[in-house]
Formats: sequence, C-alpha cells, structure tokens
Amino acid sequence: MPNAARPRRHEAASAAERIVWPEAFGRRFLVTVDVEEEFDWTAPLDPRHRSTKAMRAFGPAHRRFAEAGVGLACMVDYPVAVDPAAVDILSECLADGRSEIGAQLHGWVTPPYHEVVDPFTSHAGNLPLEWEAAKLDTLTDRLAQAFGARPRFFRSGRYGLGPASLALLASRGYRIDSSMRACHDYEPGGGMDFSAIDAHGFRREGMVELPLTSVYTGLLRRGGAGLYRRAGRWPRGHGILARAGLLNRIPLTPEGVGITDALAGIDRALDDDVRLLTFSFHSPTLEPGHTPYVRDARDRAMFDRWWDQAFERLAKHGVTATTIDEILAVTG
Repeated sequence: MPNAARPRRHEAASAAERIVWPEAFGRRFLVTVDVEEEFDWTAPLDPRHRSTKAMRAFGPAHRRFAEAGVGLACMVDYPVAVDPAAVDILSECLADGRSEIGAQLHGWVTPPYHEVVDPFTSHAGNLPLEWEAAKLDTLTDRLAQAFGARPRFFRSGRYGLGPASLALLASRGYRIDSSMRACHDYEPGGGMDFSAIDAHGFRREGMVELPLTSVYTGLLRRGGAGLYRRAGRWPRGHGILARAGLLNRIPLTPEGVGITDALAGIDRALDDDVRLLTFSFHSPTLEPGHTPYVRDARDRAMFDRWWDQAFERLAKHGVTATTIDEILAVTG
C-alpha cells in the first residue's frame, strides 16, 4: 500500500470557524442514522459480511419517528445502496418530506478494493487519498443512481475522517459532514482523535461540520479530554469518576447510553448553548441480535422508550426537530 501516514488529530474549531446560528433558527436537534450492513461487532471486520436483512425493521421504525415529527438523516453505505429491497424501503421513507439520503463510507465493503482490511485501513481517512477518493466516488455515484439525487451530507464509517477528507468531500459537491464525534479519541485503535472537538457546529475546508453531540458532565467536567484520558489509564477509572458525579462523557445516542445519562447530556449541551444537537444510531440496532445494544425484544422496547423520553425532554426545553434542508438554508 502506498504511504498513508497522515496526521490523525482534528484541531478544535477556531472562533472564525464557528457557525453563528440565526436567532430565528432557535434550538434544534437532528437524528442521524448509520444505515449499513450487519456484521459481528466483536470480531475483526470481514468484507464478506454484507447482509442487509435488518433493513426490514427500518420502515416501522421510521414511521414511529415520523409520527413524532422527526425526519431521519440517513447515512447510507454501499451494501445498502446496492440492495434493491433496501432502496425501496428507504425511498418510501423519503415521502415524509423531512428525511433525506446521505452517504456513509465503509471502505472495506466499498469498491475498488486495494487495501488489506485491518483496524487502520478500516478508517477511510487513513487510506492513500486516491483510494479514499475512488471509494467515495463509487458510493456517491451508486446513491445518485439508486435515489435519483446526489447526496449532500456524509459520514465516514468508524468516524474515519482523514485530514484531507473534508476538502475531498467539498470537491464532490457535499455540503455537510458529520463524521467527527465530539470528545472522542479513536487513535489508540488506529482511528482519528476528536478529543479537541466540542459539540458546536463549524465550517472547515468548504464544509459544514456537525459533530455528533457528546458532552462532559460532573464536578470536574472542565477537566475535559485531558482528565478523561488520564482516567482511562486507571482500572475502571471512567466508571469510578462517573458514579462519583465527577466526570462523565455522554454521547447523544441510545446505543450504550442510558436514558438518565442522555437526559443529563441534553441538559448540559443546552446549558453550553449548543444550538444544534446531533443524535445518532445504527440501523442494524433496529432488529434484535445484530448489535450489542439491542439483543432481544426487551432491549428493543427500551430503545423506543429512550427516544420517547428524549423527545419529551427536548420539547420541554423548546428544542424542535430539524432537517438537512433547514440546516443548509441557514448555513449557506
């Protein structure tokens, strides 16, 4: 493989990069979905795992969100985009007028295939730029063919956004990226370091960046990424600090985050004046047995209750659902 060594730390947004949301935009939230194939989350990635049977659960789940007035920003990857049944399901969802199809790049299941699949190369931003670009073009063209429009927003699978990825996306006509997971560092596993990124949207390299919302709560929350990193070196350090009410990192997702923590995270983000909260989950979670987060019917019911309570808390704060169209209307 050509030399792919590139810096993997994403720097904090400068004041000039920060999005200044119009007052009329208010406080909003966006629900994003990584729409993807099923695979064993506990095993090494295998390019042969391309089943999309869990998509049969997507339609009923979408209807539940639609009834709550919430559209879904669907980040669709290649195995889903080439499955006619999955495309039909997603196309029906677009009839709500608020959902939209974007792109999600899982490089290990997206042609052309040059790389040996391992933890490092599974992050597309670690690949040589010409390989990353070729995979992005394959995915973009396939989505345009399947849904009749080129995608405008993007997520790199495994949060694998490289240092040249934003400029690459802008050159292909993308407008929004949501690959950065605020407060998280994936570099120890071969990925990217977003520990300097907070939950506020910003502009960079011709793109609007909407980080997946994560916040720190607790008495020591101002210690932030540095303290959280140090705590990770202690046995059960993160759990000890969280239970003591000292420091807890909370991403806004029902996957692995209990509703009590999630509600605290919503409150904290709003106290920090985050004007757009970005939630996420993975489509295989909608059918029990495909991800660690929903193993059975009880877990699935808890998933629905999580969203019910999250939407109630957001409504209490006057935070309303938004769409990609509405975001682009105010960010240009």
